[in-house]
Amino acid sequence: MAEALPWPCPLPDGGTASEWAITDGPPAAPARLLIIPALFDEANKLRRFTREVMRRLSAAGIATILPDLPGCHESLQPLAAQTPSLWRAAMAAAATHFAATHVLAIRGGALLAPPLPGWHYAPLAGATQLRQMLRARILASREAGREETQDSLLAQGQQSGLTLAGYTLSPAFLREFGGLVAAPETVSTLPQTLLAAPGLWLRAEPGEDPAQADALAAILAIALREEA
Repeated sequence: MAEALPWPCPLPDGGTASEWAITDGPPAAPARLLIIPALFDEANKLRRFTREVMRRLSAAGIATILPDLPGCHESLQPLAAQTPSLWRAAMAAAATHFAATHVLAIRGGALLAPPLPGWHYAPLAGATQLRQMLRARILASREAGREETQDSLLAQGQQSGLTLAGYTLSPAFLREFGGLVAAPETVSTLPQTLLAAPGLWLRAEPGEDPAQADALAAILAIALREEA
């Protein structure tokens, strides 16, 4: 049964703050999969898909944990105070707290994955995601009669911060995020082609696709059973 549980998220001053995670599946399951969500607008577009994959894995006897990133969703921490390093430390702390055995990192979430065995689903580099967000802002500005460029926006952001797709990001965040790449040493990469359909992050609005959720859950369940 799915439930929301608190976990202690590390703070820069050495303390902790209570964050929330959705858990699903048998509490005593030998396989415990930490799911790191997609980032920013892609997180919204893939949220229902992610939960559907969790439900299918639960039915297969696999426990899953989906933590909030600090500053996102139900978190009370300010997004403008976050950096990728803080997010990575948070995901490592969630993995430890919930005794995760494996990780599934979705899209940009692969940039934050702790060193656990598992999978990166359709990962992308920080620079790629940042370009997509900058491009979306430029198009919105153009429709409003303002001309902006990627170079000028990035320079502004790295000096004083920037709001992209409704997310207020600090200079420190932008300087670090653009240089991040996924580290696949302990994981396998699952390209979108395995699901035989376009990625849901490409849709204009959040959506779902039961066939894609079935396919991804089946891949993960088979792989975890083979390891057992």
